[in-house]
Amino acid sequence: MDMTRLEWLSAGDAAQGIRDGLFDSEQLVQACLERIRQTEGEVQAWQHLDEAHALAQARARDADRREGRPTGPLHGVPVGLKDIIDTLDMPTEDGTVLHAGRMAGRDAAVVARLRAAGAVILGKTVTTELATYAAGKTRNPHDPSRTPGGSSSGSAAAVAAGMVPLTLGTQTNGSVIRPAAFCGVYGFKPSQGLVSRHGILKTSRTLDCVGWFARNLDDIALLAEVLCGHDERDTDTRVQASPPFLRMLAQEPPLPPRFAWVKTPMWPQADADTHEALAEVAEVLGTQCESFDVGESVRAAWDWHRTIMEAEMAFNLDAEWTRGRDKLSSSLQQQLQRGREVSALDYQHAQARIPQLVDGFDELFERFDAILTPAAPGSAPPLGNTGDPVFCTLWSLCGMPALNLPLLHAPDNLPMGLQLVGRRGDDARLLRSARWLVRQLQAA
Repeated sequence: MDMTRLEWLSAGDAAQGIRDGLFDSEQLVQACLERIRQTEGEVQAWQHLDEAHALAQARARDADRREGRPTGPLHGVPVGLKDIIDTLDMPTEDGTVLHAGRMAGRDAAVVARLRAAGAVILGKTVTTELATYAAGKTRNPHDPSRTPGGSSSGSAAAVAAGMVPLTLGTQTNGSVIRPAAFCGVYGFKPSQGLVSRHGILKTSRTLDCVGWFARNLDDIALLAEVLCGHDERDTDTRVQASPPFLRMLAQEPPLPPRFAWVKTPMWPQADADTHEALAEVAEVLGTQCESFDVGESVRAAWDWHRTIMEAEMAFNLDAEWTRGRDKLSSSLQQQLQRGREVSALDYQHAQARIPQLVDGFDELFERFDAILTPAAPGSAPPLGNTGDPVFCTLWSLCGMPALNLPLLHAPDNLPMGLQLVGRRGDDARLLRSARWLVRQLQAA
C-alpha cells in the first residue's frame, strides 16, 4: 500500500487502511481533494464540491471509529455521485439550468446505503443534460480534446483521474459502460431490479439503472454488496437475497468460463481497431471463446429501445418540456417531441418484446458463461460528441448485467472498452467470469 499516494488507493485498500489505523479518513479525503485541485481545471469532473463539508464528514467518520461506534465496509472512503442522485445536504441540478440550485431535501436510497456503510459523500459529478446526450463540461483525463462519454461523464472521469476511488452513475442506454470504456476504468451496470432508483432523476422506468465506476473488480463487487437490495419505494426491485458478490469473485470457477463472442447486427459500426482488438482477444481465449451469431433476429431491438425510452422520457420530463422547452438542447427537444408522438400500440409492442429477447439469451447462457462484445465503436471521439451507445443498447433493453473491462488500447494509446454481459440476475457469476478473463488476458 503506497502511503504517499492515498488518492490512488482502491476503495477496499483505503477502507482496510483506515480500519488498521494506517491513516484516517480525513487524510484520505484531503489527498483526494488535493488531487482534484491539481487536475480539475483540465478535467472538470465536478458539478458541486464543498471541501469543508467533505472534510467535516471525514472527521465525523474518524470520531465514530475512535469512539468505538459501528463502522461499515466503506467507512471513511470518499464516493462521488452523478448529479442526478438526490442528496439531503447538497444540490442536485440534473445537468440543466431548469433545476439550478435545486435542493431535494432527501437522500436517494443508494445514498442512504452509502452513508450506512460509512462512506463520505465527496460531491456531485457532472452529468449531461438531464442524463441524455447534450455534453457537459467534462473532458477525458487521457486527452482533454476527447469526450469522457456520457451521460455519467464526470463520474467516469473522476475515477480515471485519481480524484476519488468510487463513483455512482446511471445507465438508460450506454451511460455507464461507454464512459468507462472511454476513460479506461471498470464500469458496472447490474441487472435491472437489483438496485433501488428511489430519489434519482427518472427518465425511463423500464430502462433506468444505477451503475458505478472503480479501478478494480474487487471495488465493483464491494460496492455491489453495499447497494443491492429490495426497496419498497422502487417497486421494480426484487425481494430476494443479495448476491454474494465478494465471495463469488474470490472463487475460482468450477470450470474455465466459456465466452460467446456476439457481434450483433451493429458490428459494422465498430472501427477497424475494435475489430482487430476483439479478434486478438478471441485468439488468446482459443477454445474458451466461440463466435455466436444472433443475426438479424434482434435488429429491431434498437428501435424497440428507442420507442420505449423516448416515450417514457416524454412522460417523465413533461414538466421540463411544458415550462422550459426553449432552455433544452435541440437534441433533447427532438427526443421529447418524438416521444410524444409514439403510439400506445407501438409502445406496448416494444415492451412485449423484452421478455422474448431475455428468454432467447437465457438459452445462450446454457452454453456460455458470458457474452463478449465491444463497449463502444472505438476510442473516445472529440469533445462535443459523447459517443455512440450502439453496443450497449441491446443489453440495456434486456436489463442484463454488463461490465466494462479496461484492458484494450487503440494505436494512439487511448483506452478502448471490452464489454462482458451476463445472464439477467446472474451478476455475481459475471464478475467471477470477468476476473478469470482479466487474468488470462493480462498473462497473454
